[in-house]
Amino acid sequence: MSAPARELQLGRVSTVGALVEALRTRILDGELPGGTRLREQELTASYGVARHSVRAALRELAGTGLIRVEPHRGATVTLLQSPDVQGLYVLRGILEVGAAKIALERGGGRLPHGVHAAASAFAALCCSRDEPAWSSVVVAHNALHEAIVAASRVPRVIQAHAGLSAELQLFLVQSRPHYTLRGLATDHVGLVVALERDGPEALAEHIRLSTQALIGGDPGPGPEQS
Repeated sequence: MSAPARELQLGRVSTVGALVEALRTRILDGELPGGTRLREQELTASYGVARHSVRAALRELAGTGLIRVEPHRGATVTLLQSPDVQGLYVLRGILEVGAAKIALERGGGRLPHGVHAAASAFAALCCSRDEPAWSSVVVAHNALHEAIVAASRVPRVIQAHAGLSAELQLFLVQSRPHYTLRGLATDHVGLVVALERDGPEALAEHIRLSTQALIGGDPGPGPEQS
């Protein structure tokens, strides 16, 4: 006789985990903009948690890159400066555009269903009747670009691109004044169409224009143009 099925239960969310998620959402919503100091004493009082829980949450967020913790200065929400954005531009050109090229070659000029699904989900979110939280837009935007990279099916490229996740999310947070939700939806649905029509150069141009919008000037030649 086989052993009886064992009931599986999900563990409760820890205090640290809940605090990490709360702070991450506030950062991605822009409520805690880049450069904001995160003081342990204030967080302890605001959330009613122990100081060691606050410290653990800040360490976890620092590990993702959403905040920076410096000795004698404490924790600060990461602010992407112009050199950071330009460096991200070059890396995205290498990883995202390179991955798109591989994916299109694999698919005979077509991208897999996962990319189209991610683009449709992003557009639906942006065009929903009730305006979504910006943090939700940031996550869905990231998911679309991750889907393009994942379509390459090159694990090392996918892993390297995952390391840019925090910067990519902060990039859209800081770019918020330059976009409307419907504009983002149109741009990204159009991006997928253009990738299949014009090739990876369409993504290179998409990244160049979004970078230019944030830094207020041309980011310079990327890998596809140099």
